[in-house]
Amino acid sequence: MYARVKNVKPANNYNIIITFENDEVKQFDVNPYLDKGFFKQLKDKSYFQTVRPFMGSIQWQNGQDFCPDTLYEEGIPITYF
Repeated sequence: MYARVKNVKPANNYNIIITFENDEVKQFDVNPYLDKGFFKQLKDKSYFQTVRPFMGSIQWQNGQDFCPDTLYEEGIPITYF
């Protein structure tokens, strides 16, 4: 089991910046999911911006979400200098 989501911010080009409970920060690319069923709504940029932390993961208003383990495994670490 990986760390759970503490905070999430939408970023450019359908990416999200996630801060996990262990204070790691990762960028997750949502683009590969945008043509799949329920996730198609995320193509609306204003709707995409509504992402929020939810029960250790993330969620949009209409219920789209990702497993927190997927976010952690597939997220690219970000380091700030």
